[in-house]
Amino acid sequence: MIAAQDLEMRIGARVLLHPTSFHVNAGDRIGLVGRNGAGKTTLTKILAGEGVPSAGKAVQKGRIGYLPQDPRTGDLEQAAMDRILAARDLAGLARKMRDAEEAMAGEDEQARDKAMDQYPRIEERFRAAGGYAAEAEASRIAANLGLDERVLAQPVGVLSGGQRRRVELARVLFSGAETLLLDEPTNHLDADSIAWLRAFLVQYAGGLIVISHDVDLVRACVNKVFHLDANRGVMDQYAMGWDLYLQQREDDEKRRHRERRNAEKKAAELLAQADKMRAKASKAVAAQNMAKRAERLLAETEDTRASDKVASLRFPTPAPCGKTPLRAQELSKYYGSLEVFTDVELAIDRGSKVVVLGLNGAGKTTLLRLLGGVETPDTGIIEAGHGLKLGYYAQEHDTLDMDATVGENMAHAAPDLGETEVRKVLGSFLFSGDDAGKPARVLSGGEKTRLALATLVVSQANVLLLDEPTNNLDPASRAEILNALRSYEGAVVLVTHDEGAAEALDPERVLLLPDAVEDLWNESYRDLIALA
Repeated sequence: MIAAQDLEMRIGARVLLHPTSFHVNAGDRIGLVGRNGAGKTTLTKILAGEGVPSAGKAVQKGRIGYLPQDPRTGDLEQAAMDRILAARDLAGLARKMRDAEEAMAGEDEQARDKAMDQYPRIEERFRAAGGYAAEAEASRIAANLGLDERVLAQPVGVLSGGQRRRVELARVLFSGAETLLLDEPTNHLDADSIAWLRAFLVQYAGGLIVISHDVDLVRACVNKVFHLDANRGVMDQYAMGWDLYLQQREDDEKRRHRERRNAEKKAAELLAQADKMRAKASKAVAAQNMAKRAERLLAETEDTRASDKVASLRFPTPAPCGKTPLRAQELSKYYGSLEVFTDVELAIDRGSKVVVLGLNGAGKTTLLRLLGGVETPDTGIIEAGHGLKLGYYAQEHDTLDMDATVGENMAHAAPDLGETEVRKVLGSFLFSGDDAGKPARVLSGGEKTRLALATLVVSQANVLLLDEPTNNLDPASRAEILNALRSYEGAVVLVTHDEGAAEALDPERVLLLPDAVEDLWNESYRDLIALA
């Protein structure tokens, strides 16, 4: 359970949330919604005990399972399965059992005898902690999230960003926590895994707060909705499911408009009457009281909701370049003993549009990192053609300097751009005033996405490498991204689970990983996008 008492959130002078109290009890499945930057991620960090409110407090009772937007990987040398099992403190016992089994099979007689003596005691402790049934449960959860035994045996450090994210989700779901706080849990999941997660959360008996732009997940899972209103700094609480919430919110807004219109009409009549009365000295006091009454009437009437602002996004006008600004030949990549892909050939011609498809772990993100110069291939070469200007959007925001401010990140992306122009661009991405001085690390996932996209806008890139650019975005911001894709004149290499993004790009070609098969785009590939 979580109890929030007079919880307040501020960033500088800006109030994200005025003092608010609420409880999260067993059986409460709460959808936390609001525009990007409204404070959803900040609130979940506070509720998880990993952030500090500006005032008030959050009290946690029982075990909390928290999945942040930025994945946590702990020890990069730890096997993925051990990382999951560690959520119940089973990983250490499982490792001791494996070590004992190896010793019992070894040639060292003394070590063998010692291991044979220790193994039953270790195994008994393992059984008492849930042991084999727990390990089977962890494997089942991981398999339903697209993590097979081959991946689970690998060190966390060699896994892709999407695989690490799924390991962390599996860890949280396996933990046995009484309350789950899940921030965009469907990121990096294919359609089958999302369907399984949806069913898991519907059956979950504990408390749940979920932030997700997956409307189907929210509709199926939640029985309460908390809406963070970024304009008013309040959290409206609705004890109802998603569809009823949408209807109630619409009804509330109609009521606000109606009450506001009536109040403004009455106030106008009072002010007009007061103006007439002021002409007579004997009625000056009465006129003044009437004017104050009009002001009170307006002040006591609830404001209508201001429309949420949306980042205005257009990708840059591409700089001139040669016919083939980017080419990859015979690329291969290995992480330890894990082969990601081999013999990838790809020519990116001026203005061409390519979608990269493949199951999670097939190497889609790795390929973009190679093309972007973030990593080096084990074999093969990447050739920069005449006039190449790369713009790389990384799904984990790797291109941002988290220790630098918002303004400094923009200056790094476009050093020749003046401060006035930088602030103008930032303003169009909803970073205003003191926001330019914020360290990037304190931004929410949606704000980091907007900043990373803003750096692309000033880059003059003629080849964009886009890795899941619509993740963490609210519907209005996602629509801006799709419109920008439709109108961009440069070349694009796109990795996405979002069918709408592929449709907006209108690709000419598709590259299938890990087999490195290239084909002309056709509608049959559309069905693979959500599965990839």
